[in-house]
Amino acid sequence: MRVELELLETMTRIRNFENRVMELFADGKIPGFVHLYLGEESVAAGVCKNLRDRDIIVSNHRGHGHCIAKGASMKKMMAEIFGKSSGFCKGKGGSMHIADVGIGILGANGIVGAGLPIATGAAFSFLYHETDQVAVCFFGDGASDQGTFHESLNFASIWKLPVLYVCENNFYAESIPTKEHNNIAHISDRRHGYGIKGMTIDGNDVMKVYETSKEIIEELRKGGGPFLLECETYRWRGHFEGEPQTYRPKEEVASWKKRDPVKSFQEKLLSENIVAQEGIQEIEKKAKEEVDAAVAFAEGSPFPEPESALADVYSKSL
Repeated sequence: MRVELELLETMTRIRNFENRVMELFADGKIPGFVHLYLGEESVAAGVCKNLRDRDIIVSNHRGHGHCIAKGASMKKMMAEIFGKSSGFCKGKGGSMHIADVGIGILGANGIVGAGLPIATGAAFSFLYHETDQVAVCFFGDGASDQGTFHESLNFASIWKLPVLYVCENNFYAESIPTKEHNNIAHISDRRHGYGIKGMTIDGNDVMKVYETSKEIIEELRKGGGPFLLECETYRWRGHFEGEPQTYRPKEEVASWKKRDPVKSFQEKLLSENIVAQEGIQEIEKKAKEEVDAAVAFAEGSPFPEPESALADVYSKSL
């Protein structure tokens, strides 16, 4: 299959999954909080397409798209979001803490900026063991203000670690516009303080994300050192589901929705005769069926037994 179709499939799967999570949360079937990736699908799809199973990613509170793009099971993801024992973390982690170490997903993280040193540490282990693995850390514009960001980039710079820092700049750190918490034109400009490479690209252009990250990751495998890639994109929903979103003009949201990365890519592939309308419909059908199966699996799974509350919490005595 052509890489363009594989990217469209991934984006479509993320879009369908997140739309269903949005509906289920509104119906009161999902506990806790959910932070949706709707509108940002191009970044996860484009970057993760260049990764191998042994490469690792570290995600954040808005991590469903990253996990799907890296190959996580939708069934186990949905079960985790439902708080069921068949989920990745046995129902104890929820939406913000999905992990699958077997395929290189070291975990999403509800603490802003907490994933940066984790990815940096993983990259150090790759250097130490002389492998050609790569670490990728996804984080938002708000996380670039955390001390963990600066400490991680400084350490990675000194050791020339094989780590790609992907800033998904959706222009709001929760409710604060990026321009109000940054006095620089681009977050990628912060690379200059650490002597590393970096750039800013259109995060809604999946082919641009794919081709750019492909080149970067190939260089990382050869010892090219860390890279700061800023992908400008936009979340369609609130910081979390259920918030009023009084801080964003409705016209701004509508303008970004017109730049829908999934629809735009569909139109591009149609115009270039890479796919027919029937092909797009088949991709949508398969994605919907996969999400339906995931929901059925989650709804049919049991909750954790009360007796398991302390299991997997404490390490065994050495």
